[in-house]
Amino acid sequence: MPLNSVNTNTGAMVALQSLNRTSDELSATQKRISTGYRVADARDDGAAYAVAERIRGDMAATTSANQQLGGVKGLLDVTQAALDKVSTTLQSLKTIAVKLADGTLTADQRTQYQATAKELTSNIKAFIQDASYNGLNILDDANATTIKVVSNGSGTYYSFDSFSALNQVYNAVSGAQAWSAGAANSALTSGGAIGKAITSTLTQLNNFGSYSNYIDSQINYNKSILDAQESGLGALVDADMAKESARLQALQIRQQLGTQALGIANSAPQSLLSLFKG
Repeated sequence: MPLNSVNTNTGAMVALQSLNRTSDELSATQKRISTGYRVADARDDGAAYAVAERIRGDMAATTSANQQLGGVKGLLDVTQAALDKVSTTLQSLKTIAVKLADGTLTADQRTQYQATAKELTSNIKAFIQDASYNGLNILDDANATTIKVVSNGSGTYYSFDSFSALNQVYNAVSGAQAWSAGAANSALTSGGAIGKAITSTLTQLNNFGSYSNYIDSQINYNKSILDAQESGLGALVDADMAKESARLQALQIRQQLGTQALGIANSAPQSLLSLFKG
């Protein structure tokens, strides 16, 4: 190929190829800076993008599980609050039962204490029936069913049992308003109505406390998992902004130089005109 040709300008072709490569690199760098990602889509790095999408799916699932666990925590907190009130009220009922067990009470005194006992048992029933959260009451469950809760993004279940508090607590003491001295005395024994109701209540307080502690631990564990996943995802796809900033400046200078080089190469054939001047 002739070195001095007006049809083929090798210098211009080389300069143009170099300028195009610089423009492509500049576009990629600008994309990283504008999005903050080294891998914004599959065109940047298909394998890394596929891994990132899988991690994002895992994170979304774990976040969803934690949201559900937050609702369960609210349910258990309401349940525990109700049981605390039931326990306190049973202690008050026990005090009244001691008075009702006294055979020296007058008829008027017994009537007054029985009225107090009725009020206390009514409160116990109300506490149980009002222990609802998001439409669910795990104290007022006649069948004491098993509750299954999704505990993580993999769909693993954590199970715990509801409690038939009306049957095992309220029904045991609901007749307190009519207790005679003998009936009240019997209710106060370790195997009596009040003793059984208190034991059942305290047992369930312990159980629901354990359930709540597990939920708290699982929520915190899921948060730790999310932090680790987010850190790993960032290392995989995030752009190093300091590095990209320095690269942007270098590429801009290269682009300017490439433009100048192309201009020089394009003007080279003009020098051939001097060969034809007379």
